[in-house]
Amino acid sequence: MSGQMELEFVQNFPCFSIMFCMFAGIISSAFKEKIARVLNIAVLTVNIILSAAVLLFTVRAGNYVYVMGKFPAPWGNELRIGVLEAGLALFFCVIMLLCLLGGRHKLVQEVEEGKQGLYYVLTDLMLSSLLALIYTNDLFTAYVFVEINTISACGLIMIRQNGRTIEAAVRYMIMSLLGSGLFLVGICMLYDLTGHLLMSNIQAEIGRIVAEGAYRPPLLVTIAIISVGLAIKSALFPFHAWLPDAYGYSTVSSAAVLSSLVSKGYIFLLFKIIYRVIGFDVFHDSKIVNMLFIFGLMGMVFGSLSAIKENDVRRMIAFSSVAQIGYIYMGIGMGTQVGMVASVFHVLSHAATKSLLFISAIGLTDVSGGSRKFIELTGSGYRNKCAGMAFSVGSLSMVGVPMFSGFISKLLFSQAAVQNEGKMLPTLIVLGISTILNAIYFMKTVIRIYTPVDDVEYPTVSWGENKIYAAVLLCFVALNVFLGICSQPIVDLIEKGLGMFA
Repeated sequence: MSGQMELEFVQNFPCFSIMFCMFAGIISSAFKEKIARVLNIAVLTVNIILSAAVLLFTVRAGNYVYVMGKFPAPWGNELRIGVLEAGLALFFCVIMLLCLLGGRHKLVQEVEEGKQGLYYVLTDLMLSSLLALIYTNDLFTAYVFVEINTISACGLIMIRQNGRTIEAAVRYMIMSLLGSGLFLVGICMLYDLTGHLLMSNIQAEIGRIVAEGAYRPPLLVTIAIISVGLAIKSALFPFHAWLPDAYGYSTVSSAAVLSSLVSKGYIFLLFKIIYRVIGFDVFHDSKIVNMLFIFGLMGMVFGSLSAIKENDVRRMIAFSSVAQIGYIYMGIGMGTQVGMVASVFHVLSHAATKSLLFISAIGLTDVSGGSRKFIELTGSGYRNKCAGMAFSVGSLSMVGVPMFSGFISKLLFSQAAVQNEGKMLPTLIVLGISTILNAIYFMKTVIRIYTPVDDVEYPTVSWGENKIYAAVLLCFVALNVFLGICSQPIVDLIEKGLGMFA
């Protein structure tokens, strides 16, 4: 009996995680910065523990549906939890904790006094929205938390008060609202076609519609609108114009969180819609996958070309995100199970690596007079050895050097391409071109930071001078190596999780 009670208690943890973050954001607004920061770290730590417990439970017992308030749909709301959801929730909580700890020493300089407490309110609300997008089984609830995520992200960009961040926040808001509007229109059309908002009920009704051969044009338009809406929100090429300024001029923690988690929340929602709402076979037959495939390939090339032309290290890293998001959509566009597995793994790889690059880059700029120009970064790897080592690891991972997570991503994409006869050649060609371009701008930066310079005096930072910052970088490096060396169990969990999606 106690085992059954324990089982039921664990099943409440996803709901607890979302609620903890929501209430922490509300409560933090009434406290000073120090208390808000401590509460934020405490909530993240608790969520890591809860998510780990849910992951262990789903690995052992499989997926389950949690009916909130015990009111069944359409009167109540549902969460659906499987291996993939629990694993991604755990991963997101860990990444956000490391991002906030890694950029904490800069927050005092980047955010004026009196607004630092608001920063933690926004991060709490953002985490709650990300967890809700991961767990929810209701499309309209997903839309509500998409908007909460948008507002939180906009606040995290513009909380650093200067002209560039305000402009970046306005551009982000315009593009994001366009994506949200399209997504909402798609939900309305789905509701009109099926009469349901619950994902599993929509899928059953779409299956019946497809079997009868009815409403094919409206269904195709609906799938296209939802896909484009989420593509805009996740900065797929050519909808990425807002991204470089948003990532390049916000606080270092904001840049790390935005690049590694926010866009991935929308992409994961698209995964759920493909499998749990539309149905994988219906989505494939709609040919929308071909559109996503083409845009993904274009993003891989043009994002890297833009990064090569940059002379600002943070904007270079930001443009690299455009290319990496292109990888994910290329995998989705292959329209195969192995392509989807590769895309999900790259969500993890990119989140771990891009946050590492942003956090380590601030350590290099701090010992270069605060400048982000490449010429000023010369020799910075010697002046801050910890940041130089971490940036080098992140760069090698992005290029695809073995032992790091980026290598496994490119290997999985290559294997998926070989098994897809129609798209094999363009995929392998663009993968090769993108890898060469990645090597050009990342290895150029690594060579620059390890080029000795004698005639300029900059401050030098030792490993023990900022222990929390050094520990965060080492954790990111360890996570990257873990994903690169122990990838097979993770890939197995992804395959199992995608199987549970259906």
